[in-house]
Amino acid sequence: MSDLLALAQKAALEAYAPYSKFQVGCALQTVNGGIYTGCNVENASYGLTICAERNTIFHAVAEEGPLMKMVRLFVICLGHEFPPCGACRQVIAEFSLPDGSTEVTYLSAGKPVTRTIAELLPGAFIIPSRKSCSSSYSSPVAP
Repeated sequence: MSDLLALAQKAALEAYAPYSKFQVGCALQTVNGGIYTGCNVENASYGLTICAERNTIFHAVAEEGPLMKMVRLFVICLGHEFPPCGACRQVIAEFSLPDGSTEVTYLSAGKPVTRTIAELLPGAFIIPSRKSCSSSYSSPVAP
């Protein structure tokens, strides 16, 4: 885990965050052993901003393809502590292990906290016809 923490911290230093000043970095490991990093990139049109977690996941998909699955993900914000936002949780769920056991680690009170994505997002939105391409962990909410 310390490897991903160090990589996430390094990625956070590269964040483009002139508006919020929140420099967020992320690192993840895929089932294939790939390690990918990313940071948040803000935009004057706030809706066009991308969080570090989504940036990192999209990087991993670009490298490994649409069937990429994550084993674990670490996110850190320099000078602040919080878990992934709701939008990022949904994207993490889309590329999580089938049972929702992908580990998500963030800092709280200066210490790493690890939760599964199923714990962080128990009601993930899943389109049944796309289960073959996305995560299929059990969710009480489905369309």
